[in-house]
Amino acid sequence: MKTLILLALAGLGAQLVDGSLGMAYGVTSSTLLLAIGTNPAAASATVHLAEIGTTLMSGVAHWKFGNVDWRVVLKIGVPGAIGAFAGATVLSALSTEVAAPVMSLILLTLGVYLLVRFTLRGIDRRNLGKPMRKRFLGPLGLVAGFVDATGGGGWGPVGTPAILASGRMEPRKVIGSIDTSEFLVALAASLGFLFALGSQGIDFAWVLALLIGGMVAAPIAAWLVRHVPPRLLGSLVGGIIIVTNSRTLLRSDWIDAPDAVRYPVYALIYAVWAAAVVWSYLQYRKDRAQESADALAAEAAQLATPNHVVPPADAADVADLQRSLTAGRPSAPQD
Repeated sequence: MKTLILLALAGLGAQLVDGSLGMAYGVTSSTLLLAIGTNPAAASATVHLAEIGTTLMSGVAHWKFGNVDWRVVLKIGVPGAIGAFAGATVLSALSTEVAAPVMSLILLTLGVYLLVRFTLRGIDRRNLGKPMRKRFLGPLGLVAGFVDATGGGGWGPVGTPAILASGRMEPRKVIGSIDTSEFLVALAASLGFLFALGSQGIDFAWVLALLIGGMVAAPIAAWLVRHVPPRLLGSLVGGIIIVTNSRTLLRSDWIDAPDAVRYPVYALIYAVWAAAVVWSYLQYRKDRAQESADALAAEAAQLATPNHVVPPADAADVADLQRSLTAGRPSAPQD
């Protein structure tokens, strides 16, 4: 029971992050499942089965809040589903001894990407409003879907930053469209795992716990996407993923590092993570202050312009003025 409650809370937290950041549900949940000793293929299958429900709920919530571009959903979601089915088949064919460190390495790479991406870079808005091209979204979806299935997550970490970096969509619509299209990816990956593994190693009680937590958080996250600073959240999540998967890799048969090596590495990771979170927060405050200053300067410049034109009164105002002048005019002297 304690494990199920933990999984439900993890699903809730992961979906809050995913729904407001556009990534990290699968990466976060898979990292937890690997940490408690789950088979890599079974961990990815468990997460993707839960994601069928969470992504459906998240997509509906984002749609109701106006955060979805359906053309982007189809252009990236269908290739993503193909890549996810292929990735599930590949992961299912690997032995546990090989798959565990491979999956942790993929997750660690995604964690580093999240930490660096959201700590050091903002959002480019110069191309905002330009259409997203199919020749860009198709290959992106194929790669992101494959990484998502083999790594137990990766659809958001690969897809969301790539579209954000293009600067062609509002951040809230990028997040909403990626979350909605992930339903197709989760469905295809789940089918791939079920065809390859059957139900072997999948604990459906765990699936249900993750699902319940994620479905509770989905509508809240769709609302929070307008209010939570993505930069700070990305740094926090990236650090968590790096810490957890670095522990797995350092203890794996590939490396099997002694305590004298592992603990200094952990200390260094924690120090870098803390510095990244502080930096992200300070940059977020700086960006907000700069935006406010720019808005006030623009308003002051407009009011101070010599040629500033006062908007003309409407017809009703003119008519009222004429009547008042006529009523107050002295009558002409009569003979």
